[in-house]
Formats: sequence, structure tokens, C-alpha cells
Amino acid sequence: CSAAEGSCQGRCLNLMNATSAPVDDLVVIGKIVSVHGVRGDVKVYSFTDPIDNLLGYRRWTLRRGDEVKQVELVKGRLQGKILVATLSGLDDREVARTYADFEICIPRSELPALDDGEYYWYQLQGLKVINQAEQLLGQIDHLLETGANDVMVVKPCAESLDDRERLLPYTDQCVLKIDLVAGEMQVDWDADF
Repeated sequence: CSAAEGSCQGRCLNLMNATSAPVDDLVVIGKIVSVHGVRGDVKVYSFTDPIDNLLGYRRWTLRRGDEVKQVELVKGRLQGKILVATLSGLDDREVARTYADFEICIPRSELPALDDGEYYWYQLQGLKVINQAEQLLGQIDHLLETGANDVMVVKPCAESLDDRERLLPYTDQCVLKIDLVAGEMQVDWDADF
């Protein structure tokens, strides 16, 4: 299974939503965290699974606040849980240091198509979560990777049952139905949990 390019049935994929030009087209797949060595390489934290799937995307849109840059990946390698990347034209350590904290984005159109029942994380964010008693528990704010299974962070929204934040497992036992068109997820979850 691969969180960047495929998934097991019923699992969601760990890619976060991006909101830069064009606004609805980019997805964040990683973040530059610091420099590496003296030749201008950068250390990258990858949001893909496996981590090195990020290296399959050669053209990156970098975003930090309102600042946006287009770069091209020349090469990269896995070093522990971090990637080390060489970017075209970036060969100075001090200039590379200025790239820290840029998010790495790609167009959604470059993401592989998914099988039925598979979703990218960004597709689930914002869905209203409704239990079997037709109670609105809130909206999915974001997801967490915990090792055993992914966890949905459900925050209260207008018309939700109460003001509680809930952590729900993203498992087949909990998630009964996802309707992206309606913007809803049906879950087997007692409101008292």
C-alpha cells in the first residue's frame, strides 16, 4: 500500500490539501525543513507513504505564505526518515537555507487515480460526520496517522450535536459510507464516546 499512489481497500491516503494558484489544483506532499551539506541540497519531510514516493514528482510548486516558487527536482535519496533533495539551480548552502519551511505542492491532476473505496485525505477533510442515529457529530478537520490506523479529528460545526471534538478511527468498523457529492460520512459511533 502507498499513501501517495495507492491504498488498501477502505483506507484513506495521507496527502494534505493545498490552497495556492490555481487555488483548487494543488496538494501538499511534503515540506522543506532545512539544508543538507555544503552544496545547496535540502532536507525534505515527506507526507507520502512510502516516504520516497515524493521523489517521483519532478516539478514542484513551493509555497510559504504568499510566496510561491517553481522548482525542478534533479535527484533525491532517502536518509532515515528524511529525504535529501537536489534542486535545479540551487547550489549554495546559504540560498538553500532560505527554502526552509516551504511546502512542496503538486497539481492534483498528477495524483494517481484511486480504486473505488479509496480516498485521499484532502477529499475527506470538511465532510460532515453523521452517526447511525442521524446525529451530526461535526466535520472532519484533519486526519492523523497513528500507526495502527488513521484517526479522524472531528470538530464541532454549525448544527452539530454538541461542542465536543471527537477522535474517530478510520476503520471499516467505524466508517460505514462516504458520499463526497453530499459532503457526508456515515459512521457507527455513539455520540457519548
